[in-house]
Amino acid sequence: MVKLILTGLWVCVVTLGAVFFSVRASAPPPPLDEEAARLANMQVVKGEVINVPLLANGTVNGYFITRISFLMAKEKMHVVAQMPLTEMMTDELYTLLVGNKMIDLANTKAFQLEAFKGKIKEGLNAKMGEGTVTDVMVEQIDYLGKDDIRENTSRSAKNQVAPTKIVEGTPVAAPASGGGH
Repeated sequence: MVKLILTGLWVCVVTLGAVFFSVRASAPPPPLDEEAARLANMQVVKGEVINVPLLANGTVNGYFITRISFLMAKEKMHVVAQMPLTEMMTDELYTLLVGNKMIDLANTKAFQLEAFKGKIKEGLNAKMGEGTVTDVMVEQIDYLGKDDIRENTSRSAKNQVAPTKIVEGTPVAAPASGGGH
């Protein structure tokens, strides 16, 4: 009888030890540094393609074609979910591309991407709350002139005039969770 009780206790100890060590091994390791911890608290919100007309002398001369995504604080995503992010981004792009004319089509090499991203971040944080947008990722900024658009309507799909590349960034992966706009 004593042997049976000791065997049962031994099996319980071994089982509890195995469960304890398997739970410890499966837990995610703590972040290695501050940057990893910061990125763990962020979420990518993928932007949509937005077309912004280039106006001059009261007429449309062409269109900027943009796709901009954001890195946002996860704890503020409930605020972002209630806001029209696409419309806010469109407004910000109109302000920067039409109102401030940050891109000079005659000299696209002089375009300051970091200043452009900073202005977008600053403008959106002013509307949504400081610290909501932590980074702006520009996937593309292209320009297609009015004459090119007209010419493309008469061409086949294989022979279209390509837009002028101003910025071609890296495509951003779809949101990990939560949803974007």
